[in-house]
Amino acid sequence: MRFSLRSAIVFAAMVLSACGDVRRPTTIKGAVAEGAAGAVEAKAPSAAGGFVIENSTVIPLRATASGRDYEIYVKTPPGYDKPENAGRRYPVLYLTDGPYTFQVASGLTRVPFNHGRFREFIIVGLSYARGEVPADSRRRDLTPWRDHEINGVTGGAEAYLTFLRQAVLPLVETRYRVDRADRTLAGQSYGGLFGLWVAFHKPELFRSYILTSPSIWFADRAILQSEAAYAASHKDLPARIYLATGSREHPGPGGCADCDINMVADQAQLTTLLKSRAYPGLEIKTNVVDDGFHETTFPIGLMQGLQWLYLKE
Repeated sequence: MRFSLRSAIVFAAMVLSACGDVRRPTTIKGAVAEGAAGAVEAKAPSAAGGFVIENSTVIPLRATASGRDYEIYVKTPPGYDKPENAGRRYPVLYLTDGPYTFQVASGLTRVPFNHGRFREFIIVGLSYARGEVPADSRRRDLTPWRDHEINGVTGGAEAYLTFLRQAVLPLVETRYRVDRADRTLAGQSYGGLFGLWVAFHKPELFRSYILTSPSIWFADRAILQSEAAYAASHKDLPARIYLATGSREHPGPGGCADCDINMVADQAQLTTLLKSRAYPGLEIKTNVVDDGFHETTFPIGLMQGLQWLYLKE
């Protein structure tokens, strides 16, 4: 089963429309190669040319193996530069689909940070490959398997994960005061699928996950096979996983007219499987977002996931 063509086009359009909204600093020239943890850091430009997210930086980064150029968007919390926090290390939230999700995360955390409701953390958005159509870049980079029923290149997640491990994480953890034991990965749709695959493939990389509307359907639900393979060889999954899908992400009454996949049922099936494993180190929380569609669930799911992980009690 697949998304209807209209659903795929709508979500791709949402991604495309977000692509150009984060401004690039003009002071960085070229891309930093993988492993170059001492990358030049440039502050975001002044607001004279448009709105700028405060305390944010854009850093170009090259994936050496593929030769593709990416950017990472980094925002530090309001207390990061205060003298009293000079020795403090911060959790990091990494977001796929960064041109869209970075802005959402920045806006959602502004008031909770400023009023002390959340524990502070650093936000890192992961861009699409420069010079590529965003929908093509994400379809390749965020899918773990080839799926010949999907138009376009798929199955590049292994290479993309290598880029994250060898370039993005070392750069962030060298340039910023981070708590390496407290990384969170967040993603929507293909990004949610990618996060699940990382949890079963390289569980040591991230402590927590916020995954909304994950594309469990992809490649005949191959992610369920990954889950089963992990369970067959592991007795624990030390992770905190938050899953959210919109209540209208299914066909039929109460769903959406252009949906042909029951993503609510897919999330429920995966949740049941994970809970049945009785992993001692796994914390899992799920939600079906009331009246949520595939295109609208992420901001709500992200806020609820952040509140679960970072709320000050």
